[in-house]
Amino acid sequence: MSKSPFYSILLPTYNERDNLPVVVAMIEQYLRDIPHEIIIIDDNSPDGTQEVATALQHQLGPERIILKPRSGKLGLGSAYVHGSQYARGDFLIIMDVDLSHHPRYIPTFIERQREGDYDIVTGSRYLPGGGVAGWNLKRKIISCGANYLTQLLLRPPISDVTGSFRLYRKSHFDRLVSQCTSKGYVFQMEMIVRAVNANLRIAEVPIIFVDRIYGESKLGGQEIVLFAKGVLQLTFLE
Repeated sequence: MSKSPFYSILLPTYNERDNLPVVVAMIEQYLRDIPHEIIIIDDNSPDGTQEVATALQHQLGPERIILKPRSGKLGLGSAYVHGSQYARGDFLIIMDVDLSHHPRYIPTFIERQREGDYDIVTGSRYLPGGGVAGWNLKRKIISCGANYLTQLLLRPPISDVTGSFRLYRKSHFDRLVSQCTSKGYVFQMEMIVRAVNANLRIAEVPIIFVDRIYGESKLGGQEIVLFAKGVLQLTFLE
């Protein structure tokens, strides 16, 4: 009988002291029968997120909660690289800690991966059954416009290239992320573009994306400009 796969959940954090314990509790609820670990990569949050993470480790144990803090805000992509170095899992799960990605979808990601032996499973807001909640009209227009631009120029085989709720086979993740040069929101797109170029098998699961409950959104004008530039650069990626 083959060994059950082990899953490493990477949680980059910055000022998420209110959200982190809620997300961890829900992960434990939905993955109680699935072998897993949670790796928290905190970028020296001034709000005390690291102290909350330490308390969670004391509560659940160092085998379940792995703390790999960094000295400051060094970027999302590098946070995943940092966390993956310590991951024991056969698969990595990346997700936001602001409660926009509900842990209830993780078992569905795992089941979908097993069905087709996929290398990547990504959550999609644009499949039937998916969507967004809590966004104002401006945010919806920005999101739809960004996805339309991405689909028009990159023509990816999936419906939601900018999503950041994904399951990766660890060996492929490590190779892809070592090749990526993008930062911010473009990082997620480049990972998919490079995965397609490498002929990896990708599946989607519909998700409802919920706007953050606690804290402030990190999407600003600078990120939108960088996103547009990134899409154009990825158009010529080989």
